[in-house]
Amino acid sequence: MAGVAGRLARRWCSGALRSPLQVTRFPALQLHVCGPAMRASQKDFENAMNQVKLLKKDPGNEVKLKLYALYKQATEGPCNVPKPGVLDFINKAKWDAWHALGSLPKETARQNYVDLVSSLSTSSESSGQVTPAADRKQPGSDALVVTSQDGITTITLNRPDKKNALTPQMYHDIMLALEAASKDDSAIAVLTGNGDYYCSGNDLTNFTDIPPGEVEDRARSGAVLLRDFVDCFIDFPKPLVAVVNGPAVGISVTLLGLFDIVYATDRATFHTPFSHLGQSPEGCSSYTFPKMMGPSKATEMLVFGKKLTAREACTQGLVTEVFPDSTFQKEVWVRLKAYSKLPPNAMRISKQVIRNREKETLHAINAEESSILQERWLSDECMNAIVNFLSKKAKL
Repeated sequence: MAGVAGRLARRWCSGALRSPLQVTRFPALQLHVCGPAMRASQKDFENAMNQVKLLKKDPGNEVKLKLYALYKQATEGPCNVPKPGVLDFINKAKWDAWHALGSLPKETARQNYVDLVSSLSTSSESSGQVTPAADRKQPGSDALVVTSQDGITTITLNRPDKKNALTPQMYHDIMLALEAASKDDSAIAVLTGNGDYYCSGNDLTNFTDIPPGEVEDRARSGAVLLRDFVDCFIDFPKPLVAVVNGPAVGISVTLLGLFDIVYATDRATFHTPFSHLGQSPEGCSSYTFPKMMGPSKATEMLVFGKKLTAREACTQGLVTEVFPDSTFQKEVWVRLKAYSKLPPNAMRISKQVIRNREKETLHAINAEESSILQERWLSDECMNAIVNFLSKKAKL
């Protein structure tokens, strides 16, 4: 899944559905409209359109869709264009948003557009005044934060608003971070998440905006990206620790068999819904899971998508130890700092002794899993399952 990866970077304002906005992901959508107390003039409407371009803070995709729908309703009236095809995710989301406004009068739509832009401008100005410069993220560091302190290199997934879902760029960034961590002065490396989730797996919008003629190429390049990504975990020479701070889904779960230690909060869950999405296991889990928990328990997770609690995952060998959520961070980091003071070369050599005899097998399993997934991504079963998933998500 990692990589049938199209980036939603196109303008939304194209073809027959033209607006002044850009929207980059497929969101959940709710539209709320109400009658205005007064009517906005055409000049007010034009000023609001210009104000959108000056917003300092991204309002998010749901709001962008509302703006798009109100703009179309205000300028063209009720939606009367054909509904886009089911696989045309972006235009279908736009069409649904516009169509949901029904027969809302142009004047009301115009006023609602002006009111919404006004509220966004106020919010943007307010947030801009209270954000200290020291807290602002540097360009390129938004989705992944890498720090090194006390002998520990920490790689933090940093898309809390998206439940730390992985994008293709994050795959590349994590590989670079692991490569750097393998050569720096740290004794151990840690992967964790920011926010309530550890990681919700792959961002399924990676599957959207793929031109029909490029599907096979994207599947092929996605399989290569996945294989290279998992290989980095197989080959990482230092002790590698997962600090699972919340729910984990998909590849963030399957990779855990390649970590040396997995610590989890008691509110974490572990879910691999591959069959639900018409896909198959990855991350060497087809080998590591049966070895850890036995074929029957592995089948429950990988084939039937059973979700495990942290305690269940610990009992089955996927998790090393579970901590109360209230003390999770404190207890785990005290322990990791103690580990980081152990002789680093001794730890590396000990890991080699434990892991090296299986490396060749793991690389072969990874290559096979990636190849099978490439075929699954091209199947009607997989495409239909993802379409159904995204459609349900959009209706939430």
